[in-house]
Parts: sequence; structure tokens; C-alpha cells
Amino acid sequence: MRIRAAWDRLVDELDLDSEHTGVGQPHALFLGPKAENQDVLARLIAEAIEWHCGYRREFHPEDPEIITPDVKRGHDYKDGVARLEQEARKLFKLLRKSAPVFSLRHQGHMLWDQAMPAQIGYFAAMLYNQNNVAAESSPITTALEIKLCRELCQMLGFPVTSRQDNPAADLPWGHITCGGSVANIEALWALRNAKFFALALRKAIVRDPLLAPAKTIAVSLPDGSRAPLVDLDPWALLNLKIDDVLKLPDRITREFGIGASLIQRTLRRYSIQHIGLSEFYRSNVPSDIGEPCVIVPSTRHYSWDKATTLLGLGDGNLLKVSVDPEARMDAASLEAALEYCKDRNRPVIAVVAVIGSTEESAVDPLRQIIDLRKYFREGGLDFAVHCDAAWGGYFNTMYRDDHGGEDYDPAPAFPMSDYVRMQYAALGEADSITVDPHKAGYVPYPAGALCYRNSRLRDMISLKAPVVFHGESEESVGVYGIEGSKPGAAAAAVYLAHKVIRPTRSGYGKILGQCVWASKRLYCRLLTMADRDPLKRLSITLLQRLPAERASKGHEAERRERDLIASFVPLTNGALEQELSEPEAWALFRNLGSDQVILSYSFNFFDARLNAWNKSAEKHNALNEKIFEICSITNPDIDPGTLNLILTASKFNADDYGRAFIGNYCNRAGIEYPTDRDMTISFLISTTMNPWPTETPGVDFLETIEVALRKAAYEALGALDF
Repeated sequence: MRIRAAWDRLVDELDLDSEHTGVGQPHALFLGPKAENQDVLARLIAEAIEWHCGYRREFHPEDPEIITPDVKRGHDYKDGVARLEQEARKLFKLLRKSAPVFSLRHQGHMLWDQAMPAQIGYFAAMLYNQNNVAAESSPITTALEIKLCRELCQMLGFPVTSRQDNPAADLPWGHITCGGSVANIEALWALRNAKFFALALRKAIVRDPLLAPAKTIAVSLPDGSRAPLVDLDPWALLNLKIDDVLKLPDRITREFGIGASLIQRTLRRYSIQHIGLSEFYRSNVPSDIGEPCVIVPSTRHYSWDKATTLLGLGDGNLLKVSVDPEARMDAASLEAALEYCKDRNRPVIAVVAVIGSTEESAVDPLRQIIDLRKYFREGGLDFAVHCDAAWGGYFNTMYRDDHGGEDYDPAPAFPMSDYVRMQYAALGEADSITVDPHKAGYVPYPAGALCYRNSRLRDMISLKAPVVFHGESEESVGVYGIEGSKPGAAAAAVYLAHKVIRPTRSGYGKILGQCVWASKRLYCRLLTMADRDPLKRLSITLLQRLPAERASKGHEAERRERDLIASFVPLTNGALEQELSEPEAWALFRNLGSDQVILSYSFNFFDARLNAWNKSAEKHNALNEKIFEICSITNPDIDPGTLNLILTASKFNADDYGRAFIGNYCNRAGIEYPTDRDMTISFLISTTMNPWPTETPGVDFLETIEVALRKAAYEALGALDF
């Protein structure tokens, strides 16, 4: 207990709280496209080295020096240092061929510059090489991880309270992972085990004398009644509320005096962790219950296919729900999938909501998903809700005030749409959330994170005994999760970034709000780009439709919106802000573009040979793939300095997106609906993680991007001889 108290004090002394406003001024936070802040970064990196070297000298100063002046005068030493300098400089030169993610011209993947606080935190902690798998090898960086992950939970909407204030509270908990893929896999691992836990516990209570006193333990049913756990049939046990399931070990200890370690040892013989999915189903699940499944949108990240494969569920049990024309999970299709599972007695482990898809920046209808869970729960089908917010989690900072609370109305100065605001307000009702500081947190790789609303969920995957009374800080985070060794430097990077920038409106919210503003302004340019094409041979179709088109208000309403958007394009930021004081303009602007800052679009062309606009999907694809080739580093021999613009690209396919989605997009793009089911539609992607492009001195840099994109499109037309 004294050791735990010492850890609590250490974590509490880390002053990472919500009383300080954040630094949302990006000019002070990033090295800059032209290394304008080199002096700041160099000074603090040098200081980090000085502090570290001082620590080495001061640690038992009586110990001998090994690298003495005599050693340094030797030929071997001099040769070694010379070789180091020579090879290091070769590497420095080679690295200059890396993708210029720092540039205003970089619109590719979800990757931009790193915040200097994160770089400095990573570099400083890297010198100590702490391994956060065990606190004994990382006492400080483990404490940093515990502290910052508590704040990540709060940032995402999970209530962070004190166990002392509310002993019965389901406290959240999180930890750093190497990335969102590992976080997603871990989340499904924990949720799978939780899904089958009550079934295993019931069998253990019935069969094992050590747990026999717990035969009277009762649980709540969907109709509000209570019944003994041992009297429930398998289907009912598979559809208990997750929080009720997670509390069962604690309740058995408190109500029947059976120790946690004894419960764990006894359960081991019955758990899915120990006997495996196949044997568990054979010995515990009757034949009228189908295979378990996970429901995801068709825009899910590929890590979900990995997760179901690795966990023995099989990717065939990953049920993919189609998306609407904005690439958001279609709520009606989800309801139909849940009805399908209920009618066939298929346990649903989880429904996954993507809070910012990686190619379309689409936010799934989380509010409706939560409401659907309530509806199906009353009918006897329950499931967990996981939010894959690897990309979108940090955008919730736009709604967090500087005192740690959430404020979803009024919205911030440069807000996301009303629809998105509603989904972010529901984040705290999810069971687990993936978020990547190394994406919209501007932190160096690797730094993903997984946050549980109920910390007991982590015990579902621990290979050690669960504890009955969770302290607010643990001396080790390594006993939970997939990874073994992991760098403490990642925790230090996120900690210092949060310490300086703050995950609130005045910090990250302000930076990301500027990115949303820039993305909306880019949307306006792309939408009206063909109007400024002197040759009139290009058309452009954005995945994200106009508000009037979404609402089916007709061509005249769409034309009015396009005209108003065209009037936005030449305005300075100040003039546009003044224009947006008009309610109609404000309502339109805030609902333009993607749900966050990724725009998906494709070009088509006027075929001079046919004297008509191209209708061939194959030629449409060839054009957009050629533009991508011109605007990307697909060949390592390419000199990045020759690129005027950097984009990324992807494809819509019928199997994932659905033929209705493909047909809708083709119709809007003016190309023929492909009859081949395997036909894909190529598109380009622009990601605006840069807060600066609309305020560069003397020029709106988005105009430079538009010119470079038009040039690339015509270069592609020429290369293809279209």
C-alpha cells in the first residue's frame, strides 16, 4: 500500500490539469515549413542533451570514467567517430528524399508536421530509453502515461472522477499503444472476452465448489427485473449489459468473500482465454445460437479485418454495413443487420462507429447507434459500442472548454457541422475508443491510444489476476494490452504536447478549428474550380455533396448555394468572416465539406474526339490515377522537390461501399454505371492538417494549390492522350 500511495503522489504531482489555457497559436508550436523556428527547437534539444548528460555525470560521481582522454586520443576511437560522422551525414542526405509532410503543398495522408513540444518530449525521453512495459524500467514515463491517458479519457468525454468520491464509479482508463490498429485489435479482444464472461462464470459457479457460495448472485434483465445468474439461459447470458458483466468479480468478492485471485484461478479452466473459441462454443453454446459477429461500416479501417482473423472469429463474421452517399454508416442498414442477428440468435460482440474515416473523413451516426442499442437491448440483444476515433478523436477538443468540461452548444468559431457536433456529444456513451495522438495530435510515431469507459474492461485481457479495488494509478500499464516493450518516449511526447497545447478549445481545438476552416475554404475552391478553368475541359466531383443536394431541395437551391460559395472564394479571411455574419452564409459554410478535414474527389474530362464529356469509368479512373502518380512519391527515384503538390488516392468498390453508393457517385460524376461488380472508381484525397494555407503573406496559398492541381490534371490528360 505504501508503494501504491507513492505512485499516486507521483502521478498527482504531474501538473497536467484543465485550469491552464492552451497555446493554440501554431506559429509558436511548429518548426515551420521553412524551419522558421529552428532556433527554438535546436536550443531545447541541446538543453535536453545537457540535462541528460548532467544526470549521467551526477549519478554516483565516484564511479570511474570509461571513455577517458587517453581513449579519445587513440586511433581506434578517432576512426570510430570519423566513421560515425561519415555514415550519419550520408543518412542525413538520404533522408532529404523523404516525403515533405511539413510543406504547405502536402495534402496527402493524415500526416503533417509534428508539434515542437511533442518532438522535444520524445527526444528528451528517448535519451533515457525507458520501457513502459514495466514501471521498474520506466518510473517517470509510466507515470506520464497514466496521467496523460487519464486526460485522453476526459478529452473524449469519459467522466474522470475520484474513486474516493464515488467508490462504485466505473472509472475510465487508457494506455498508449503503437497505433490505432493495435488499439482496435485490443479493444475487440477485450470486448470478445467480456461477451462470453458471464457464460464462463455461470459454468464455474455451478461446477466448482470454490465458487458455489455465489450461486445466489443476481443480475438485471432487459425488462428491469432481476434473476440469479445460474438460472439464465446462454442467450440471456450473452446479452447482459457490459457494465453488469464487468462488475461480477468485484461483487462476488464483496458479497461472498471470495478473493479476486481465487476467482481468477478458478475461472481460468472455463474462460475463452484459456480453452479457446472453438472449444468454448462446443462446450457452452447450444446449437441454436449462431456464430458471434462484429458489425462495422464498409469504410472501416483494415485493422478490423486483422482483428477478427487474429482473434479466431474469422473475417467472414465481420458484418459490413453499407454507407450513405456521404460515406457514413447507414443507420437503416445497421438496424436491418441487428434484426438479422437477433432473428438468427447471433451474438453481436460490438458495433464499431468510425469517427472520421481515413479516406472520406466521415463520422458515423453514433447517436443513432447508441439509441439503437437501447432499443435492441430491450428486445434481448445487447452489444458493445466501440468508436474508432484514431483520426477524429482530437477534434473533440473543439468542444471542450478550458476548465475540462464539454460545451457542444454554442459551437466554436470555425465549427464542424451540426450533424458532427451531435455525434461527438455522444462519445462518452461508447464503451471503448481508439484515438491516435500521432495523427491529429501532431505527435511523432508511434503514439496511438485505447481508452475504456469502464476500467474493468482491461481485466478481460490481463493474464494476471484482476484487482477488486482499482487504484487511480497503477505501477505498471504493461500487464494490459497486446504490446510488450514500448517506448516511454511516446508517453513523454504526448504529455508535453498536452501540457503546452492543452486538449481544449484554446489549444488543439483552435489549431484543428483553423484546419477545418482551411478545409472548408478548399472545398469552396474545388467545387467551383471548373468555373475558373480557361480551357473548360475539366469537371470535378466531390464526394461531399452540397447541403441542398443532401436535402433533395432541387437544382435551383443547389445553384443558389454554388453561386454563394463562388462568392466566398476570392475573399480574404477577414472579408469572409464578415460575410459569414449573415445567417444564410453562416449556415451554408458550417455544413460544407467533409465531417472533418479530408476531401475526396475525382476529375472527369471533355473528350474532344467525341465532342462530349467522357462517360467511360475506365478513362475516368485512368485520369485520376495518372494525376495521383504526378502528385505523389510513388517512385523512390523521384526528387520530392519536383512535386508541386502532394495528394493521395484510393478506390470505391461495390463490395465494400455498395452498388447504390457507386451508382450515385457515377451519376454525379457523369460516367456510366459500371456493369462489372468488381469495377472500382478511383478518386483523389486532399487532407488539410495545415492551419496556415489561407493566411500566408500576400497570397491565399489555396490558390497555389488549385493552380498546381489544375496543372497536374492537364499534364495527366496530355500523358494519356485524352
